[in-house]
Amino acid sequence: MTFPFTASDIIATLAFLLSAYATLKTIQFNNKQKALIESQEKLNQRLLEKEEADSVSNKKADLGASFIKLGNSKHRLKIWNKGKTAAKNVSIEFPEGNECIIESEITDKFPLEVLDTHQSVELIASVGFGIKSKHTIKLCWADEFSQNNEKIVYPTL
Repeated sequence: MTFPFTASDIIATLAFLLSAYATLKTIQFNNKQKALIESQEKLNQRLLEKEEADSVSNKKADLGASFIKLGNSKHRLKIWNKGKTAAKNVSIEFPEGNECIIESEITDKFPLEVLDTHQSVELIASVGFGIKSKHTIKLCWADEFSQNNEKIVYPTL
């Protein structure tokens, strides 16, 4: 027994195949669209995290210290602020003892009321033989981010 194919059978078969192809392409397109939306959501999340981090860093002062040499025998301890906001009530401590900074320099200049961005303060250092080359210095300050910031630095002569 043979089935005679009529023109309407051929057209119906072609329409079915075309419909199946269109369905397959729609599913593929929807999968790509879903992946694109997920990618955009991840990107938006990262942008939000970056903006929050920038907002936090704009409220922080970042203090540092190093010894500088002026001429043959003069040394200074330079304390600076490279943060994006001013440091307030800046104080300096020497956890392992102070061997080289003149005590009157510390008492005259600290606590420092304000250390603005890119501003620095220098303390006279008395350097001689027998003084260790690496010193531990604890810097304490307040800024818009926190009232109790601390940083330990290890400047060397």
